[in-house]
Amino acid sequence: MAVYKAPLDDMRFVLNDVFAAEQVWASMPATAEVTRDLADAVLEEAGKMVEGVMLPINRSGDEEGCQWQDGEVTAPAGFKQAFRTMAENGWTALSGNPQYGGQGMPKMLAVLFEEMMHSANTSLALYSLLSNGASLCLDAHATEELKQTYLPNIYAGEWSGTMCLTEPHSGTDLGIIRTKAEPNGDGSFAISGTKIFITGGEHDLVSNIVHLVLAKLPGAPSGSKGISLFLVPKFFVNEDGSLGERNGVACGSIEHKMGIKGSATCVMNFDSAKGWLVGEENQGLACMFTMMNYERVSIGLQGLGLGETSYQSAVEYARERLQGRSATGVQNPNGNADPIIVHGDVRRMLMNMRALNEAGRALSAYLGMQLDLAKYSEDDAQRAAAEDRVALLTPVAKAFFTDRGLDNCITGQQVFGGHGFIREWGMEQLVRDARIAQIYEGTNGIQALDLAGRKVTRNQGKSVQAFLSEVRLWLEQEGDNAVLASVRAELDAALALLAEATGTLMDQAGRDPNAVNALAVEYLDIFGYVTYAWLWARMMVAADGRGDSFGANKQVVGRYFFERLLPRAQSLLTQMKAGSATMMELDADQF
Repeated sequence: MAVYKAPLDDMRFVLNDVFAAEQVWASMPATAEVTRDLADAVLEEAGKMVEGVMLPINRSGDEEGCQWQDGEVTAPAGFKQAFRTMAENGWTALSGNPQYGGQGMPKMLAVLFEEMMHSANTSLALYSLLSNGASLCLDAHATEELKQTYLPNIYAGEWSGTMCLTEPHSGTDLGIIRTKAEPNGDGSFAISGTKIFITGGEHDLVSNIVHLVLAKLPGAPSGSKGISLFLVPKFFVNEDGSLGERNGVACGSIEHKMGIKGSATCVMNFDSAKGWLVGEENQGLACMFTMMNYERVSIGLQGLGLGETSYQSAVEYARERLQGRSATGVQNPNGNADPIIVHGDVRRMLMNMRALNEAGRALSAYLGMQLDLAKYSEDDAQRAAAEDRVALLTPVAKAFFTDRGLDNCITGQQVFGGHGFIREWGMEQLVRDARIAQIYEGTNGIQALDLAGRKVTRNQGKSVQAFLSEVRLWLEQEGDNAVLASVRAELDAALALLAEATGTLMDQAGRDPNAVNALAVEYLDIFGYVTYAWLWARMMVAADGRGDSFGANKQVVGRYFFERLLPRAQSLLTQMKAGSATMMELDADQF
């Protein structure tokens, strides 16, 4: 069975030492009451909750999976009780709007909690996280009446929420959806159509499910400009707040999946189901994208969280598994072999995992901070800069976290050798659970296209230049820091490499219509490695002078990243420079 203990020391280090979170929160009235002590207490209790409530039913949930019968879905044993415990202790409302019963905690803190949940039990976490996204969208765009009716119960964990976008013929290209919305004449709409891959579309954890459904009104413009968003509850809500009749929405089936088997992935049929417009007509995608940055970061954290569990499990196994002798002599004289952690190849795997996980945690906190500034800052310039940074880095975080997260899950499985392939050790479940994160919430290829196309070439690289300016300003402020000096040349070279990659992308895109598609994935990975290099430099500086093993270890792992992982970016640039010619040369019938 996989092991996991919330890495609270590292989380506190990122919040307090690297980013001085308390000062950030104090600068905004909406978060001013969140102190370091409060944040520490939240993390402490969150760790206890995920370790004691979510983790113990992770493997059993995978073994049992969800069950569908006559349109009703039953979650695995223990999930309902665990979800109720989470709700009763406020975890389903952590970053919700206090006006409607949420706790108003900053996203910078919530991302660390979300990582913990994914580490402990991704399937169970998804029920809560999709509800968070739905409530965020409603809070931003719904009428006051809809907010008052639905948000308090979603925050309380009495009801849950979904996102209903994908259809059998329409995944990435939402402009061709067929779900229709017909006006009923009383302010409501009749929604008809089929949605697939709906996480938490039907289950028994709550008494009502609130679906956010993309559909097209009669006469709507073609393509994505004609999409509207509707709230469609499973059960109608009476004037006194009690639940009424069943709406015309039903679960036709659930998917039988490779992983996240405890999460109900549903086919949802809407048969003249009554719904209410959220936001303006034909602005459904804009409304949905309010939550997309949050959701994509959250799904990125799925890769990060599972990679952390893989790392912790692999370390424990490597310390105990006896095989062979160390190259430098016997390390375990009382045994017939040394633990495999003495071997260089095992060390390589563990160091790769740790260096990527800790940099990913720092990026998630940084991005959470930018989300908070974009939402709560009262400084217009600061808010605009944060919005720009969120737009630029969200696709990087979603794709890079999940690609490296799967890498780390596979690497952890490799440390276990043959035992990693055996179900009872839990490592193969991590691989299966991590795989979907590269696919849903926009495939990682789409994230790369979003970055390279919309976020870079479309605005002539201005957002990238702003990001590079932030990094260089930090370098100037740190001045002659001795720790920074030890990696300054490598970091400077990495920043220059990202600038060159950006120039290469824009130059080729100006001459070749296939260039963005051909170069996007490599460009995103370069961005990820260079961003991690900056964050490792920040962590090394923050750890300097601690005088403890934590600080010393942080320096070693940081140097390892610069020496062994950052060089990957150079080879990616070489690939970019090759362009699209050979990639596009063969005709379709020649494959």
